Amino acid sequence: MSPKFSPTIKQLRAFLAVHQLRKLGAAAEKLYVTQSAVSMLIRQLEDGLGARLFDRTTRSLQPTAAAAEMLATAERILRDVDSLSAGFRELSTLQRGRVCLAITPTLASFLMPTAIRRFGQAHPQVRVVVDDCAPDQFVSRIIGEHVDFGIGTPERPGAEVETQTLLRDHLALVCTRDHPLAATAKKAVRWTDLAGHPVITVRPGYGIRPLIDGTAAGAGVVLEIVNEVSFLSTALWMTACGMGPSIMPSAFARAAGDPALVIRPITAPRVSRDISVVTKRGRSLSAASQSFIDALRRALKEG
Repeated sequence: MSPKFSPTIKQLRAFLAVHQLRKLGAAAEKLYVTQSAVSMLIRQLEDGLGARLFDRTTRSLQPTAAAAEMLATAERILRDVDSLSAGFRELSTLQRGRVCLAITPTLASFLMPTAIRRFGQAHPQVRVVVDDCAPDQFVSRIIGEHVDFGIGTPERPGAEVETQTLLRDHLALVCTRDHPLAATAKKAVRWTDLAGHPVITVRPGYGIRPLIDGTAAGAGVVLEIVNEVSFLSTALWMTACGMGPSIMPSAFARAAGDPALVIRPITAPRVSRDISVVTKRGRSLSAASQSFIDALRRALKEG
């Protein structure tokens, strides 16, 4: 036997088929190849091993002692190969698998339900795991590979991650219909229009707050913030109760769908707050993860 010889999968399949059927023609039909191809594979295997595997008779091929010796090993190798192929086939066709994503609770509340429900109905064997993390943990969960990807707006993404826009968004003012800034003639409000109006927004250090403070200061406005909240849902019901307008991403306000509230983009400047799919640079997504993202895009488009 050549010290460098390693049987190929094709050679082992030919060996096993001939061992089971005892005829080259029958083995060729089973393997969907020609009889001469099977004969060549067996000859290559015998030459490489330095041992005869079958004794040729006029009617059939009879396994030798060497063939009996290698049979169990060949069967085990082919079982493992077939199992590996079946496993990857199941993953690629979403017959099984797992999707793990990071997202803040605020975004998850209006982005996830429809997409997860539809994806679960289409692929019941794929498990979806949601890591509802705080904004300051979002990027580290992705870089540390605790999740496959994230859905959000990283404050300082850095070179370690890549982003693909999922939903175009911007900062907006949310107020009741009788508020002065809800005047029908105004399709948008400027940052300078907010001067003198008590407003509600998130606490310092939370997600959009540094962006709000920095933009207002750049526009020469000192905001009169009367309530600071941890959750945008709290800001919405406060505004609905007449406690003052709120500054927040427009997508969250639209998703709430409260007919008593008016949403006005804030301009001069308009501040983008796009929601993105965030992945670790250089890491590819599994078929299940990509399929989930596609389902999320469809849900957002239809919604």
